[in-house]
Amino acid sequence: MARDNAQDKAVSHRKAILHLKKSDPILADIIARIGPCRLEFGEPTFHALAESILYQQLNGKAAATIFDRFTALAGDPLTPLGILKLTDAQMRGVGLSRQKTAYLRDLAEKTKAGLMEFERLPELPEDEVIAHLTQVKGVGVWTAHMFLMFTLRRPDILPTGDYGVQAAIKKHYKKRKWPKPAVMEKIAKPWAPYRSIACWYLWRSLDIKTVEK
Repeated sequence: MARDNAQDKAVSHRKAILHLKKSDPILADIIARIGPCRLEFGEPTFHALAESILYQQLNGKAAATIFDRFTALAGDPLTPLGILKLTDAQMRGVGLSRQKTAYLRDLAEKTKAGLMEFERLPELPEDEVIAHLTQVKGVGVWTAHMFLMFTLRRPDILPTGDYGVQAAIKKHYKKRKWPKPAVMEKIAKPWAPYRSIACWYLWRSLDIKTVEK
């Protein structure tokens, strides 16, 4: 089954890459330099959303250290009861800010109360997923977009509020100013229905050395 899923993902990525190459010569050049798409997915669970909240506005190494300390206390995978059994002092003691502590506690309380229904998310349209997730304190549209892309595996998400996507568009599409959502949507229109894949390539393009033409 795992091998079948991997094959399905590879076929889907190849189809997306062919479309993106044909639809946008600038993106075609980026794809040629980066190579195959290696977009990885998680599972749409309470644990995944809690992890994304914890990682907000932290560099990867610092976030991973705090996350490991937190799961050592709360349990791995994270559950509402595992978080709610901890005191604020314990959560702050592993490196969580007062704000992150409040966000994670709100997520746990809303899930325990039945307001968060992760099992329903795969069936919901994107606007309803965003509305469902953003009822949690600390979960904004950007976090909801990341959840749609990396856990719900939606192939056509354009996170206009993402700094990396903005930076890549400004660089590669020769924009003098930081692109506003309307500009990003216009540039990304030919990428549909594979804007998530295009964004992965834009993120990766910031990690490689490019030759200015």
